[in-house]
Amino acid sequence: MSEINQDELFMERCLQLAKKGQDAAAPNPMVGSVIVCNGQIIGEGYHQKCGMAHAEVNAINSVVSKELLEKSTIYVSLEPCAHHGKTPPCADLIIGNRIPNVIIGMQDPFAKVNGEGIKKLKHAGCNVKVGILENKCAELNREFIVFHTKKRPYIILKWAQTLDGYMDRIRESGETGEPNWITNEVCRALVHKWRTEVQSIMVGTNTAIIDNPKLNVRSWVGKAPIRIVIDKQLKIPNSHHLLDGLQPTIVLNERISEIKGPTEYLKFDFGKEFLRDLNQYLFQRSITSLFIEGGQELLNTFISQSNWDEARVFTGNKYFNKGIAAPKIKGTMIVNEKLRDNNLAVYKNT
Repeated sequence: MSEINQDELFMERCLQLAKKGQDAAAPNPMVGSVIVCNGQIIGEGYHQKCGMAHAEVNAINSVVSKELLEKSTIYVSLEPCAHHGKTPPCADLIIGNRIPNVIIGMQDPFAKVNGEGIKKLKHAGCNVKVGILENKCAELNREFIVFHTKKRPYIILKWAQTLDGYMDRIRESGETGEPNWITNEVCRALVHKWRTEVQSIMVGTNTAIIDNPKLNVRSWVGKAPIRIVIDKQLKIPNSHHLLDGLQPTIVLNERISEIKGPTEYLKFDFGKEFLRDLNQYLFQRSITSLFIEGGQELLNTFISQSNWDEARVFTGNKYFNKGIAAPKIKGTMIVNEKLRDNNLAVYKNT
């Protein structure tokens, strides 16, 4: 096996391990690490939860014969940290254990690291190689990268549309209840899976009142996201699911700022800089991802200002003939697949 193929093989294992932290690592990145001696893995670990030990720490701790570390190579999907945060610097741990070779997937964009870990390792005499499967490492932590380079959460738009391009029927005034389902059960379960993978989920006033959504993960196993709802005039009835107190919820409004249990009412400016202010607020709250499940108006607000990173669009196997038109979006299609009788297209904002 060639050296480069071996490096890629072990980095692939790092990425497999890193993905295990998907539900709990945020706002930290997902990171995996393996330690190799004479072509054999002798230790491995991943960042399991924000505030807990990093991947390198868990990998080193898993090595039974610590004397092997002095002739080993440690692989890590993201640059080892060089600063004191909630845990000590991983670069110092690698140096302290005299691991001579360090293979890194990609440099960390976080300002307190951003090359400092690599510099520290090289200064200590470690043989350092950077950029193995760099694109795959970056794709895994795309939310983390956008958060630290653009100072805002990674924004995912999602909607379902009919074959004739409508996302909802015209509702009668005052009509509420279940949404007009366009997609099949497979697609709806997939949406619940996606909810477990993000930190926050957002809808507008009309969707909240008319559809009365729960925005939970009842069709999947995992952590429910923070619900964010726009309700300028506090029109949503207290009996609606979004105000049930069953999961953290932020109500953006023009009237009050107060906290009622897990529900926070936040007085907010809905002027022309709304999206900029929203991004800044979520950045300050360390919310790295935002999933937009709103209606036409909310989705088009993000689209019109090109304030999105990814759009996931379902097309169901039905016609409405008339109704509320689905948004139009331009981007690079990266996924186009059938889910039984429905279709999923995923776009990147380029």
